[in-house]
Amino acid sequence: MQQAGKQVDIHALAGHSRFNGFHGLVLWWCVLILVVDGYDLAVVGAALPSIMKDMGVDATSAGVMAGSALFGTMLGAIFLGTLADRIGRPRMIAVCVALFSVFTALTGLATEPIGFSVARFIAGLGIGGVLPIVTAQMGEFAPAKLRTRLVTMVFAGYSVGGILVALTAKQLIESHGWQWVFYVAGLPVLLIPLILKTMPESLSFLLKKGDQRQLGEIAAKLAPEQPNAAGTVYVGASTDRLHDAPVRTLFDAGRAFSTVMIWVAFMTGLFMVYALNSWLTKLMAMAGYSLGSALNFVIVFNVGAIVGAIGGGLLSDKFNIKHVLVAFYVVGAASLAALAYTKSTELLFVAVFVVGASTLGTQLLAYAYAGDFYPPAVRSTGVGFASGVGRIGAIAAPILIGWLMSLSLPIEQNFMAIALAGVIGAAAVSFVNQSRAASTQAKAARAATGEVGRVGGAIRPASK
Repeated sequence: MQQAGKQVDIHALAGHSRFNGFHGLVLWWCVLILVVDGYDLAVVGAALPSIMKDMGVDATSAGVMAGSALFGTMLGAIFLGTLADRIGRPRMIAVCVALFSVFTALTGLATEPIGFSVARFIAGLGIGGVLPIVTAQMGEFAPAKLRTRLVTMVFAGYSVGGILVALTAKQLIESHGWQWVFYVAGLPVLLIPLILKTMPESLSFLLKKGDQRQLGEIAAKLAPEQPNAAGTVYVGASTDRLHDAPVRTLFDAGRAFSTVMIWVAFMTGLFMVYALNSWLTKLMAMAGYSLGSALNFVIVFNVGAIVGAIGGGLLSDKFNIKHVLVAFYVVGAASLAALAYTKSTELLFVAVFVVGASTLGTQLLAYAYAGDFYPPAVRSTGVGFASGVGRIGAIAAPILIGWLMSLSLPIEQNFMAIALAGVIGAAAVSFVNQSRAASTQAKAARAATGEVGRVGGAIRPASK
């Protein structure tokens, strides 16, 4: 039984907790937010052939139009993800949802490339900003044994959004025009009041504020079986006092080289994802498939991504997440090479499924890996910067592939260019020093103090 005057490490309490309804609420919101976020990001790829025809633009210009949102996602991931650690995650999630819902809907009103690109850029700020925030949110509240699995389940919502785009596009584009797949993206703005009311605040943010009342309320929900004695003081690790210089902290404690390698891995992973998100429908159409058939490939791609993300999470909870991630990058490169030379329609669907599992699935796992690597107090910042810098690859992808297509090269060479990114990503992750990861150090600390496997290990005597 807890005694008054004790200090409780709130992060350790969360890590040792058992999955319950409170965790389920956080999981529900994070998944739902990424479903609508994934829809907003993938919508351009599904509508691109119709947009090109309607606006009379070539492949290179269309690549720039698609890339405008990705430039926004880079800035959003860096600045909004970092700002979430300073003003609170629920507030920043609400801002991001407002940005990507309203401005994606406004994109449907665009009649020329510049207006389209401006609206997509602003929507991209919210699309990119929300990704690192929900990763950090789920990672902070998740039980340690389920953390990678739950974070990858959150990102599976991103692929569900991609599937919704394909299903919606098949119905709406032919009957009402490409604009309507953008208009429906405005509906999630209605969720904002509920998000602000029910999404819990970040533990690190509450520790910074010294809000013991809210910390006590969350502790009771995290571990309802633990008595919450009067006078209990909730504390965090020393890293929870690093809010004054969170960006610099990414390079402290021997993390500098590994941080750069994580950024490189994100650049290559996002290059693969956005090259396929932006151009898969068009590439399949160039291969002779109708719009409906090409969108079926998009559905299979995203189903594969869900299987890859959840499967990767299961493997990562059992094995070293770094080794699992390296293997996924390698499989991604190999499957893209196979896709380039697959001619049978049936085998092509299989290849696209594996490509989805090992490219988008790989990137979703990479988010979980980055969240696992950084301390809780700078987790949004760490994932945000990785995601933001990684958007360099995302921005380059549609433009580069659009340029390659304008050269009228064989379609196989487009897929091989995307596959090369997977090889580079595997090498980058291999160079990350796993001993510097926050999860590795936390396990070592618990083992040293005999706290592994029991919630009571979260309790420490009060300082004198």
